[in-house]
Amino acid sequence: MPHLNERQRRLMLATEARLLGHGGVRVVAGVAGVSETTVRKGVFELEAGGQPLAGGRVRRPGGGRKSASELDPGLTPALLALVEPDERGDPMSPLRWTTKSLRNLAGELTRQGHPVSAMTVGNLLKDNGFSLQAQVKTLEGKQHRDRDVQFRYVNEQVKQHQADGEPVISVDAKKKEMIGQLPNPGRQWRPKGDPTT
Repeated sequence: MPHLNERQRRLMLATEARLLGHGGVRVVAGVAGVSETTVRKGVFELEAGGQPLAGGRVRRPGGGRKSASELDPGLTPALLALVEPDERGDPMSPLRWTTKSLRNLAGELTRQGHPVSAMTVGNLLKDNGFSLQAQVKTLEGKQHRDRDVQFRYVNEQVKQHQADGEPVISVDAKKKEMIGQLPNPGRQWRPKGDPTT
């Protein structure tokens, strides 16, 4: 038994159960310490006369759980819509200001009707060419709790004025700013090969 793979064990147990006749499934399952369902499944496979699986496979192709993006086709576009407007280094966005954690992205997607975990969000970002990168030369002040709302409004105003052909000037008017390259140990999700500089 230890030298057989999952399918071989199932078929071997099914062969023994068939040799015993009526009640053989229960006896074999009890002696082998496996589920009766497993033995019964093997019996059905033997009776169907299935051929060995190609390439030494143990299971038929197509088994297992479907990916989150297959179950919910709108999930990936919704995620990218959340990430891209705020993505640092995006040449098409006039203003770039925030980064978002996997947990915050997962929470927002769930609120939008795409229930998903933070781990799945990370996997989707990786599948779409993002990687977690350390920040370099990014100096920002203390985060205000309404910072995202403020900058979304300003960003929309900038887009509107640019569409009207009006000039837009960005002014950084902080009261105090520490000079020099200060350490920033945080990391953020960025497209691979495109670090923040």
